[in-house]
Amino acid sequence: MTTTIGIAGISGKFARLLANALLTYPEARIRGLCRSPSKVPASVSSSPQVQVVQGDAFDADALHAFVKGCDVVVCCYLGDDRVMIDGQELLINVCEEEGVPRYVASDWALDYTKLQLGELFPKDPMIHVKAHLDAKKNIKGVHILTGGFLEVLFSPVFGVWDPQNTTFRYWGTGNEVWEGTTYKNSAEYTAAVCLDSAAVGVLRFLGACSTTHEIAATYEKVYGIKPKTECLGSLEELYEQMHRLRKNEPENVYSYMFKFYTYYLLSGRVSVGPNLDNDKYPQVKVVTFEDLFKSVPREELSQLFVKAGQ
Repeated sequence: MTTTIGIAGISGKFARLLANALLTYPEARIRGLCRSPSKVPASVSSSPQVQVVQGDAFDADALHAFVKGCDVVVCCYLGDDRVMIDGQELLINVCEEEGVPRYVASDWALDYTKLQLGELFPKDPMIHVKAHLDAKKNIKGVHILTGGFLEVLFSPVFGVWDPQNTTFRYWGTGNEVWEGTTYKNSAEYTAAVCLDSAAVGVLRFLGACSTTHEIAATYEKVYGIKPKTECLGSLEELYEQMHRLRKNEPENVYSYMFKFYTYYLLSGRVSVGPNLDNDKYPQVKVVTFEDLFKSVPREELSQLFVKAGQ
């Protein structure tokens, strides 16, 4: 028995990984939507299991053609609030009109369900979309929470890993927990959820859960080099700094956005664990910090985010 999975935004980084994960299941049939089908890798588009439909997030006719007959639709949009809120709400409405039973929202995030609007502002669209889905009677929302993407943690934007000085930097005591999952692992769990018709509501998966000091120890274990650690200040100081930066230079979003992520992750406000759904899908092999380090030369850690999905 086949399952037809619609992937909206199939040319994106995460969507490509999801498509590859789904293609490992013979029963999966993929229908992708994107503005430029030529941007979908040939390894995906050439598969007999895949059909690509051209259209954008606000092309209602294309959306109807895309979702019609799908058993589940996964939204892989990544963009501004108009795309993430208005675009998703339109897609959800079209799915409901065409009788699609499940919709996987563009989440793959920390547990934003514990937050109020405005607290962690980049996640406000997800709160809006979940409320929109919760109000629906004929389509079930699916929300996949995976913490932070591990690859992003080591990128320069977070400021946690300093490859030049082989230093892990942290706010707080260094004993606060980082929760995260790799892009590929997140895609593998999403593929398993897509093929499980009973999977609805909020689902929680994690690949890694370690403190900064534990991550540093794992780095030494794998690479044989002891990294330095450096405290940047208390969590209270981080909270004050991120709000001050946002107030003084609101247009300079990247100067403070990842500080907001860091604060909410390390404070435990948005923890995905400890009650997880990993065991529901034993076919997915969990990727830990140690596994991640073993998979890449240490010189390439800071570039993992760029290469994810390639």
